[in-house]
Amino acid sequence: MKITVIGAGAIGSAIAYDLAHRTEVTQVQVCDAHARSLRRLHDAVESPKLHSYQVDARDQNVLRPILEGSACVIGSVSPQMNPALARLCLELGIHFCDLGGNDDIVREELALDEAAKERGVWIVPNCGLAPGLINILCLLGVSQFDAVEAAYLRVGDVPLHPEPPFNFRISWSANKIIDDYTNPVHRIEEGDIRLCEPLTHLERIHFGGFRSLEAFCTAGSLALLAEALVGRVRTLDHKTVRWPGHAHQMSFLLGLGFGERRTIDVRTHLTYRDVLVRRMTQRLGGDHEDAVLMRVVIHGELEGQKTSLVYEMIDRYDETQKLTAMKRCTSIPTATVALMLASGQAPGSGAAPPERVVPKAMYCGLLIERGLTITSTWRDGYVDVRKPEG
Repeated sequence: MKITVIGAGAIGSAIAYDLAHRTEVTQVQVCDAHARSLRRLHDAVESPKLHSYQVDARDQNVLRPILEGSACVIGSVSPQMNPALARLCLELGIHFCDLGGNDDIVREELALDEAAKERGVWIVPNCGLAPGLINILCLLGVSQFDAVEAAYLRVGDVPLHPEPPFNFRISWSANKIIDDYTNPVHRIEEGDIRLCEPLTHLERIHFGGFRSLEAFCTAGSLALLAEALVGRVRTLDHKTVRWPGHAHQMSFLLGLGFGERRTIDVRTHLTYRDVLVRRMTQRLGGDHEDAVLMRVVIHGELEGQKTSLVYEMIDRYDETQKLTAMKRCTSIPTATVALMLASGQAPGSGAAPPERVVPKAMYCGLLIERGLTITSTWRDGYVDVRKPEG
């Protein structure tokens, strides 16, 4: 089967790497506007399956013949491009999935539901880590209870060797980080969807050998999960995990207005946000060793008893492949969704997030086969998401 990846950046190249090592994939096509990105891709992925094309994703006349014959197309570019790519795949009768990252843009893709059903294909945004894997684990856990009280989601990536004063590195996109830290957060409180400010509700949290981390509310593009669970749970609480002090630092920067899209002055087109994105990328980007920490805790009743289900994953930088944990934990779930669509393991068609499309238990089993260590533990009573072992 032939799979096409649009974008050869940090995550797109990792997706191509994973696909090239799947036996069921015969050809991996990667499209990117930048020759340098494609050269780095070929240096990292030495496989006869890999074919690259220097093409701008906005040039559909050039892109169209490249996509033809693909079993699925994966969007790993700026979220603003995803609706147009989804519509192109719809015209060609090809499944499409992407990393999501913006609620308004995702809803534009979901509006293609009827057209996708008519064409018999899937349009599936939000296929990465969060949103993506964490949504699927949450709904899988909820489905195993007789009644559910609360769902607590914690996920984040931290550098293994934090360097003051920031103790933080960018593993993917500075723009995505700023979106998560400035957009309203969707939560469920006392059974109703409510909005809160990002970078709030700070707490201390422990993950195995990672002690005294902090977690705080972020947008995280999880509004669809809140809509799916309203009426089913009294509490839905999602927070991002970082080394201590990060929320305070970002609150200070954003409080000064550096997240605003307002131009600095009349003599430049640059916005305050443009400057912040550039400086964060320059100072905090680049290669580094990291860990992804994820925990989902479900409180509910099972056979008349109060019970907790705890999913947990700790994934560290891969020394052998020189691959960050964030790249692994985003690319493997995305590639897995694409292959389930392409192989017919996700029956039906339409436009929906992956938690409504793929068989959840099968999906998790496939991730574990690819090396993501996801554990599940049942505990009596309601355990604390900050330290579930007690």
